[in-house]
Amino acid sequence: MGRCPGAHVRVFTALPAVSPTGVGSPHRTGARPLATHGRLGVSLETGTPDILSVTDSVLPSALARARGGAFYLHGDDLFRKEEAVRALIANHLDPATKDFNLDPLRGTDVDAETLASVLATPPMMAEWRCVVLREVEGLASGKHAREALMKVVASPPPGLALIMSGTVPQGSRAKFYKELARTAQSLEFPEFSEADVPGWIMDRAREVHSVEFEIAAAQALGAAIGTNLGVLSQELEKLAGFVGDAAVVTVADVEAAGTKLPTQDRWRWFDMVGDRKFRDAVEGLGILMGQGESGVSLVIGLSTQFLRLGVASEGGSRELEGVLPPHQKWRAKRIGSQAKRWPRRELEAALDGLLRADRLLKASPHTDHHFVEEWLLALMARAELA
Repeated sequence: MGRCPGAHVRVFTALPAVSPTGVGSPHRTGARPLATHGRLGVSLETGTPDILSVTDSVLPSALARARGGAFYLHGDDLFRKEEAVRALIANHLDPATKDFNLDPLRGTDVDAETLASVLATPPMMAEWRCVVLREVEGLASGKHAREALMKVVASPPPGLALIMSGTVPQGSRAKFYKELARTAQSLEFPEFSEADVPGWIMDRAREVHSVEFEIAAAQALGAAIGTNLGVLSQELEKLAGFVGDAAVVTVADVEAAGTKLPTQDRWRWFDMVGDRKFRDAVEGLGILMGQGESGVSLVIGLSTQFLRLGVASEGGSRELEGVLPPHQKWRAKRIGSQAKRWPRRELEAALDGLLRADRLLKASPHTDHHFVEEWLLALMARAELA
């Protein structure tokens, strides 16, 4: 496949359109669908305001087939960005001639003359030559080096694959970055979402290490490590060696391998609420708050959980799976099972309560714990009266 100048791919999926009558569903009359409830500003897919979710591809299919030209990889996720650099190199270079045709440079320490010379060098005994320019932001303030680079980006010579990676400085309005994204084949790697971590762990363990993870083990490991995919990748490698021929990694395996797990994690706690284990959830709330969780963060996560329960209640697990991002599709079956336990009026009451809690958390001097606990106790009281 030839070069596609200006092709920009953001490495996540866009939020699907939520119609006034339900996600992806035909027009219905009657009550307002739960997927459109309220104004919490929460994405049905991710549970975070205005943050879209990451796909599981190292390279989108269009760029996985691309050969030659200029590639611009940018964003805050260093791990996936570097994996994409390695994937593009592997797509272009034969191992037998790789040493002759791979030039690694850094924008922070390359001068205009060296850069122009390297970019003009043809392949040796191979079809392609790869020039990997990391920290490309280092050229933003150097006029001559920047002009030498942009000349090649606009019209790459035959046989060149120019792979640039970098991070746009926060708040920067420099035209350099916009021009790179417009002219090169561009991939953006935004910061990874916490909601995607358990699914990423399960997928990565299966694809790279041929090891299966229990859902609870993936959630616990994700809660312990966070969104640092480089550290998570190292932990998965360690666990794969630890379990050996065992079929499945359990929570006990994660602990035995030396990972210190939190007493409570937010994903298991959300499931307690979804499973209507309100007394356990009230007890677990204090532990979560003690571990540093904020009320606003929990309300956002709960809002996503209940919007998803609403979709599953109205359209079933299959409809919910269709709107979940790749690393979260495994949640559809679990949430579909939970949705069967929730009458519509209770789902609506829960979402109304979260709207109220969201407003109070932002305006009241009371503690975060107070308002989330109040919301849980109201659910418990309603359930006992039913």
